[in-house]
Amino acid sequence: MFRRRAPLFLFVVVILIDSVQCRFSRPVEKRPSTPEAALAALLEGNQRFLAGALRHPHQTQRRVREVENAQHPFAVVVSCSDSRVPPEIIFDEGVGDLFVIRTAGNLLGNLELGSIEYAVEHLGCPLVVVLGHTECGAIKAFLSGGECHGHIRDIIEALRQEKEEQQILQREGKNLNTCIEGNVIHGVTQIRQQPVIMEKMKRKEVNVVPMIYDVHTGKVSVINETAWLEAHAFLPIGDKK
Repeated sequence: MFRRRAPLFLFVVVILIDSVQCRFSRPVEKRPSTPEAALAALLEGNQRFLAGALRHPHQTQRRVREVENAQHPFAVVVSCSDSRVPPEIIFDEGVGDLFVIRTAGNLLGNLELGSIEYAVEHLGCPLVVVLGHTECGAIKAFLSGGECHGHIRDIIEALRQEKEEQQILQREGKNLNTCIEGNVIHGVTQIRQQPVIMEKMKRKEVNVVPMIYDVHTGKVSVINETAWLEAHAFLPIGDKK
């Protein structure tokens, strides 16, 4: 008797599981559509991560099927390749939610900038985040001044060319945290200077935001650019960026 009912029982269990998963899914059409809403969604996701209240949205086969023919990410996240900084996990997002670009030191070249432009212009992402992190190995290698081999030299040279890094070294010395933040500010400036991004920012369709992830706590913080630029003598006190 039980064997005859088993298939029905299993069918009911599958439906219930699927129903529970749906509760934590944000439909594609309801994705954050403004820079403000997208930023709020990322910060709320990080708060869930910190609190241990992860929802794991859009991490099912159902979601895979939902986005198999088109993607609608609500934010671009440029982050370091560091294994301790996985954007989908620390922001509690899932398949199709974030357009992620990762390089050592979250450095940006033409290919990365083109990828950002694609996400903004063709996928309609309203937010671009440059996410640096504490204890960044690329910045540490740059500050150590040791010999580097192969293409690692290119990473160090790219950091050496950043005006923010040059000025920090001249004014404050080898301050690791300030250099990490300066590198993030440099990336944000690079992105904002691209014509595609510049035009959308003028229309308030896109925002570019600097963030720092703390590998010790798991917390993401938005860098207050004006305060940072004033504090490190990049901007006269009282001036607005």
